[in-house]
Amino acid sequence: MVTHDAIRRSFAAVLKLTCRPTITGLDRVPEEGGFVVASNHLSFLDSVLIQAIFPRPVSFFAKAEYFTQPGLKGRAMKMFFESVGSVPVERQRKSASVEALHQLGDIAAAGHGVGIYPEGTRSRDGRLYRGKNGVGWLALATGLPVVPVGLQGTEALQAPDSNRVRPAKFSLSVGEPLHFDHLGPRHGLPVRREATEEVMAAIAALTGQERVDSYNAPPPEPEEDAAGDATHRSEPRRDG
Repeated sequence: MVTHDAIRRSFAAVLKLTCRPTITGLDRVPEEGGFVVASNHLSFLDSVLIQAIFPRPVSFFAKAEYFTQPGLKGRAMKMFFESVGSVPVERQRKSASVEALHQLGDIAAAGHGVGIYPEGTRSRDGRLYRGKNGVGWLALATGLPVVPVGLQGTEALQAPDSNRVRPAKFSLSVGEPLHFDHLGPRHGLPVRREATEEVMAAIAALTGQERVDSYNAPPPEPEEDAAGDATHRSEPRRDG
């Protein structure tokens, strides 16, 4: 039986052959222990690109529907998303974002890599939007290193509002891991906001994107990420 790791590595080989990506900084990924990947977000495919290329598995959330489609195509889709490290989440429930964020923290605390998009949804104009507080909460709640990632050109692989995927050159840059105090899940909003801004500055340094001091508005259809803004809405009320 083909293992999940073999599928992930095979997909990475296909990417390198067809897209000829420029990849830098993979040696900065921690070799052991849990870690948090924080990336800018340009394309629906960003998660699987990071998951395939990184030397260690990274768990991103994906819509539960990707794991429950019927038939042969559905089974193949489920195997693929499981192989790259995706975790199903029920997005239609209002509490899903908060639950997903805490689940990411549990996965990372168990010694694994997890991924989050601080912008919360894809940038449709190529600019880098203000980071939402989920990444700051995750960094301080776990005390684990946050690995900034800068993606460039991935929007050419699949344009917004299109189901068509085409080969295109892109780049993936990994920055130096950021380290924060381990404050646990209950901490104040100002320190969380400060941590979030430090992460966003590191991402901006990798991508060179124009920054926007406002939150990105989601498109009409829900995006694949479920945790970027979780604590922006609910955590400050509990943590003060």
